[in-house]
Amino acid sequence: MKELPGQYPYTRGIYQDMYRTRPWTMRQYAGFGSAEESNRRYQYLLSQGTTGLSVAFDLPTQMGMDSDHPLAAGEVGRVGVAICSLADMEVLFHKIELEKVSTSMTINSTAAILLSLYMLVARRQGADAKKLQGTIQNDILKEYAARGTYIYPPRGAMRIITDLFAWAQKEMPEWNTISISGYHIREAGSTAVQEVAFTLANAFAYVEAARKAGLEVDSFAPRLSFFFNSHNNFLEEIAKFRAARRLYARIMRDRFGAKNPKSTMMRFHAQTAGSTLTAQQPDVNLVRVTMQALAAVLGGAQSLHTNSRDEALGLPTEESARLALRTQQVIAYESGVTSEPDPFGGSDCMERLTDELEEAALVYLDRIDLLGGALTAIESGYMQAEIQDAAYAAQRAIESGQQIVVGVNKFQTPEKTPLPTFRIDPQLEEGQCARLREVRASRSAAVVDARLDALESAARGGENLMPHIVASADAMGTVGEISDRLRRVFGEYREGG
Repeated sequence: MKELPGQYPYTRGIYQDMYRTRPWTMRQYAGFGSAEESNRRYQYLLSQGTTGLSVAFDLPTQMGMDSDHPLAAGEVGRVGVAICSLADMEVLFHKIELEKVSTSMTINSTAAILLSLYMLVARRQGADAKKLQGTIQNDILKEYAARGTYIYPPRGAMRIITDLFAWAQKEMPEWNTISISGYHIREAGSTAVQEVAFTLANAFAYVEAARKAGLEVDSFAPRLSFFFNSHNNFLEEIAKFRAARRLYARIMRDRFGAKNPKSTMMRFHAQTAGSTLTAQQPDVNLVRVTMQALAAVLGGAQSLHTNSRDEALGLPTEESARLALRTQQVIAYESGVTSEPDPFGGSDCMERLTDELEEAALVYLDRIDLLGGALTAIESGYMQAEIQDAAYAAQRAIESGQQIVVGVNKFQTPEKTPLPTFRIDPQLEEGQCARLREVRASRSAAVVDARLDALESAARGGENLMPHIVASADAMGTVGEISDRLRRVFGEYREGG
């Protein structure tokens, strides 16, 4: 091949040496219960060799509800950590120096609020916000298409995202302001081709929105990042990452006129495929995760999370989380695959698969362009229908035996004693609500109200929202209160309504 690693269009990787000098960032996605419990898990993972944190938030936090909201009952701290205010965020990162660690936060509708809280914690630690490194997911379009944790209608949500882009240029220039996610699209049942095409279509919608907001492409594109699934088909997954990188580079240069090479480099985090994990024979999940992780590495990921063997049963135990991390460490330090950038480059099979995936994704991208772009494709239900059809076909293949799932429809064994599973303290919710009441009692209600009023006024006008979100959070305004003020202006989205 004439193209080398580190050369446009980056089919073979965005860096010349890839992992020869430094392996990918090893993140382990974690967060559950209270901020105190999650902090203990982060401290444990860091002690075991994790090189980056990845925060999971509970559903109320994702949906802009405080823990004492009636609809939050039964969900507080269940699928992630409960964060209501700056007080919770300070506990979450207690004794973790944020200027020295890279943090990824999987949060979308309330991303602007949680990033504000993170920055405020860092400032209170004495850190320089301009040096903070990490990623906020902040990808709302895939929520409408595949996942469902949205609050506002799409166009209001896009306003918040582009305001965050503009604000972060000056305040947090080293931070990745969005992680455009194909992961959840794939988890909802899409094919590899759909994952690439729909993720890129969403990315280009964000680029267009930012340009319409007056931002130059090279002023924000270097901080765009991506989040992909690493699924079961080993060769297809490697080719998928290569094709996505090449497509992105060409379209950013040719359609959007990007001149800064960093604006055309697709930097991505990968996570092994949670939807492939089985409750039956859960130890077999270790094998699945190893193959998926290796595909992500051979595909050139910049950071990686490996799922734990027990995630089909519940939240990971410490032992399972450690094994998942050790999987990455064995690949990085024992397998030898880091000695060569893009080891599959030049393989007839791999180059053919890469070309085929690129061509098939382009067909989808052209179709979405004809519909008027990703936003219109989502609002019309096109993307959702395509994903649902693919998911149905995949399930039929499993049920008919055409697609073998080891331990599920073939090679079954009598059920043994199940793995020990992690359990959330049933008293957690009561304790979290009590802490929230303490925060509200100890703050200045007049200051909070004044800052929330200013935020609402800015939302009704054209002023950037981020300084007002930061000011409200700094005064101990809660995630729910800030979200409610934005709801007053933008409304709430109802699918099909």
